[in-house]
Amino acid sequence: MNRIDLNGRRAIVTGGARGIGLAVAERFAASGARVAIWDRDGAVAAAEAERIGQFGVAVDVADPDAIAAALEHSERAIGPTDILVTSAGITGPNRPVDDYPVEDWRRVLDVDLTGPFLCSRAVIPGMRRRDYGRIVHIASIAGKEGNPNAAAYSAAKAGVISLTKSLGKELAQTGIRVNCVTPAAIKTEIFAQMTEQHIQYMLSKIPMGRFGLVTEIAAMIAWLASEECSFSTGAVFDLSGGRAVY
Repeated sequence: MNRIDLNGRRAIVTGGARGIGLAVAERFAASGARVAIWDRDGAVAAAEAERIGQFGVAVDVADPDAIAAALEHSERAIGPTDILVTSAGITGPNRPVDDYPVEDWRRVLDVDLTGPFLCSRAVIPGMRRRDYGRIVHIASIAGKEGNPNAAAYSAAKAGVISLTKSLGKELAQTGIRVNCVTPAAIKTEIFAQMTEQHIQYMLSKIPMGRFGLVTEIAAMIAWLASEECSFSTGAVFDLSGGRAVY
């Protein structure tokens, strides 16, 4: 593992108790950062944070009041936020649009799209004051191409891509850089929310013929979160095993 210099940086990783978020938290800690793991499952967040010598807090990223409280709590523990990674996400059911429950549609967009917006909105004022920050949103190849029977997830991730582009332009004259990554399927616990048919569909679309590894995603995000990522903003970085066509 190449060691990217994050010495002295303070990072928040949402959805950091499992999967991609946990791999990012581990990579950041190994690179010298202090990390606040945010997760809806506070017990797991606290346990994983203790395991890697970091800080864990329970938070619902769809709740602006919970985010404000978690940010205050985190910054008291590790200091002002330099880095935000929005990894918290849910897939929702695999159903066609005409059979898609409205309540599931709303929940997926609340967590997967409104969550990154609310978390960014919370940390940006402090980053502006310090004229430094790195925000990395985790979108998806589904946000570029759209996956059948996953309209809410695909729409939310397309929104994350556009949010990234808008924020990157808004903050381009500051020391804050905003980028996103678009993984293809990464085999994590989130697969438990999907049908086997949908999982095999996703695998069939990847030219490399395998799912990505959480460590591969974390490696890219570590660079995007570093000071060296200085001239990329509002950008979308592909991690799809060759699936992406643009």
